Amino acid sequence: MISSDRRDGTLPSAPSRRDGSSDAGGVTILRETAPGKLNLTLDVLGSRPDGYHALEMVMISVSLYDKLTLELGTGEPWAVTCDRPDIPEGPDNLCWRAAKAYFDAAGTDPGGLRIRVEKHIPAQAGMAGGSSDAAAVLRALNGHYGRFSDEALREIGLTVGSDVPYCLFGGVALARGRGEELTRLPDLPGELHFVLVKPAFSVSTPELFREIDRAGVTARPDTAGMIDAIQRKDRNAIGAKLQNAFEPLVAALYPMMEKLRQTLLAHGAIGARLTGTGSVVYGLFCSKFRAFSALLEAEELCPEVYLAEALPAPRTDGECKMHNA
Repeated sequence: MISSDRRDGTLPSAPSRRDGSSDAGGVTILRETAPGKLNLTLDVLGSRPDGYHALEMVMISVSLYDKLTLELGTGEPWAVTCDRPDIPEGPDNLCWRAAKAYFDAAGTDPGGLRIRVEKHIPAQAGMAGGSSDAAAVLRALNGHYGRFSDEALREIGLTVGSDVPYCLFGGVALARGRGEELTRLPDLPGELHFVLVKPAFSVSTPELFREIDRAGVTARPDTAGMIDAIQRKDRNAIGAKLQNAFEPLVAALYPMMEKLRQTLLAHGAIGARLTGTGSVVYGLFCSKFRAFSALLEAEELCPEVYLAEALPAPRTDGECKMHNA
């Protein structure tokens, strides 16, 4: 997902080599893209002694990206900035925490660091935007310094956030534990399109976990059935197996969520669900024409609507040999 030092701001059509360039002042510039994620399934298996919840999820990466620029060796105090005012800057940003975790583990100092984040993934959406940005920082730094294996980098990522290991892993994956126990699944079949709809409201993740502890899971996903559908490349079965344990809770709090889901289904989606703890609702389409038709109607209902496709797995030999299912 990393690009070379491009100054036109465009996204690369495919990952390019992991490098940087230095200007006359000795500042090394790295650029990286951070794709969003969607949950095809999300199940909550119960609470853990460490205070986290045991999860089981099938997740994918999608072609909606944030863009990051890292400057190493600035000779100035660290700074993280973002083009959206609702995103925290400085030490409260996950990018800062990811960089600190990397340099602490590496035992080195960049001699000043500046990170700029250009947001395209909606915030508080269940798409792991902040975690993907943190993973992008780790990828960029490790692409430059080369200190850690993929597995070690995911272990560093876990200290930053539960979704960061998956965001480093990417592609289609089964995630268990807090989300760090990852198994590679086959790429989704082609000609599938996702319409992503972000309503004006956001959802409190801690509040939802407290509520699911109280009420229990009433819509448990068929995770094994989803994996089977993916392995058979059965588009309709994939659509039918979409499920999220949090969806009934969110729908009870925000009736708009179900309205959005029904709108997507009415336009021919083969499935439509909440991702993560929300608030993005997505529809899965076999027809790009129908997806675009749904997008146009959804734009009348919500401020943020996107069309995206599933991304293939990153092709790194270590991951493919160790984690293929």
